[in-house]
Formats: sequence, structure tokens, C-alpha cells
Amino acid sequence: MAKPPAKSISPWLVSTEWLASRLRSPDLIAVDGSFYLPAQKRDAAAEYKEGHIPGAVRFDIDAIADHSSPLPHMLPSAFDFAMAVGELGISERETVVIYDGVGLFSAPRVWWTFRLFGAEHVFILDGGLPKWKAEGRPLERGTVSRGRRHFITRTPADIVATLANVQQALKTEAAQVIDARPAERFRGEAPEPRPGVRPGHIPGSLNVPSSSLVENGRLLPAARLREVFAANGVDLDKPVIASCGSGVSAATLWLALDALGKPPAQLYDGSWSEWGARSDLPAATGAK
Repeated sequence: MAKPPAKSISPWLVSTEWLASRLRSPDLIAVDGSFYLPAQKRDAAAEYKEGHIPGAVRFDIDAIADHSSPLPHMLPSAFDFAMAVGELGISERETVVIYDGVGLFSAPRVWWTFRLFGAEHVFILDGGLPKWKAEGRPLERGTVSRGRRHFITRTPADIVATLANVQQALKTEAAQVIDARPAERFRGEAPEPRPGVRPGHIPGSLNVPSSSLVENGRLLPAARLREVFAANGVDLDKPVIASCGSGVSAATLWLALDALGKPPAQLYDGSWSEWGARSDLPAATGAK
């Protein structure tokens, strides 16, 4: 299937019209990548069964993860990823369109993961399921089962930052560490959603809440994105390491920077879930 025309701010966003006209294509797969924080009090699995885009399979970031890690939904190995998405009926050759139930929250994380492991034709539904529903488009109940496919992964690029990478970047000022969590969590004024994780942020990091990059479930226009980054002290000409609470909303940051032609150098998968749980590491509070 040909690559969708770039009509939005990002070449990785496709319209509901584009998806609706191609749902029956044998080489296109819709993927429900919904994930919700505990405070949102939503059940992604139950909502998928109640109504999803016809033919969509569900990608569970908690299930397709590194279960040997104590941290939440860390990236799986290439082998485990290939096995899991192969079971979903996805190969690296299909066109994959990912959406979520918020509009633009967890879908970028699933998009980023697919691309990390070698999928080239993977996109995000602009406006997600809310826009699809608002337009009165069809939904399907239950679950979808597809025949097993073989997903061939590639050796991932060096875009996954470790804690040591983050420490070195801050020490040498080689990259800006940008935290996509809400401002009140960054400042340490709101509790973290995970037990054992301190309030606050990585000293020296900047805060660009992922919600400030999105409006009505859609990525802001380029000019407004630049304004948001500038207002939060980000130099778009310097390398960035994207971070957040557990590596999910950091991918929205990635998508936004990529749309401006400035994709981050790396994404810190452990993010504040790792750093904030370590009593031997410093934590800062306040706006800086």
C-alpha cells in the first residue's frame, strides 16, 4: 500500500477519511493502542471489547513489555516483540494505523515502538477514536483474531536512553532532557501514580507537558508547537532526550518534535518511574 499523502503537520498522521476508505484493504491493519493511567479510571481492554474500529487488533503495552523489569511497560526484546505482534497478525510489511481512546496519548508510544523494531509503514490516526466516533463511523464489538504472521525485526537504532545516558547528557550538556509529565507532577506538587516513586523531577530537566502539545486529541499546528517549546526553554537546535513518567507520553513529545523536523536523539524508557524510585539519585521540585 502506498504511503498516505502528507496533508497534516506530521507525515505519520493519517485522517479518519483515509482510514475509512481503506479498512477493507488486505495489507492494512488498524491497531487499538489505548492505555490509561490509574487516575483516568478507564479499562482499555473492556472499552476495546465494547467498541473498536472494525478489524482493529489490540496492542497492550503492559502485556507486550519486558516482564523481567520491575518498571512499568518497558520495551520488550526484539524477539518478544516479533512474537507478540506476529500473534496479532502483523508483519513488518503491512500498513499499520494506530489509534487510542483519548485522541493522542498512548498511540504515539505504540507507533514509536513499531518503528523502533523495523516497521516502516506505521501511522497514527489523527484525532483517534474520539474523532472516529464523533463522525459517526462504524464500530465493532468483541475481539479480532487474525492469522499469525512473521514479523522480521531489525537491530534497533541507538535511540533508547538509559539512566547513565541521561546522567551523562546532563553532566556534559550534550542534550536537553525534556519531561512530558503534567506541570504539577514535574514541580512535585502532585503525587506520582506509582507507589515508591518520589514527587519532583530530574534536576536540570525541562518540562513540556504532552497535553500542551495537543488540542482536542490532535497535534497542534507547527507554529503553536514552536511557541510551546520556546515558552518552556527548549532550544530546537540542540539534541533532546524525551522523558516522562514511564515512557508513554514521551513519545508524544517525540512525535511533536519530529513534526518540526527535530526528532529527539533518544527516549528515556525508564523515565521518572526509574529515576524517582532511586533514593540515591537527586530529585528537584519547583519549576526548575
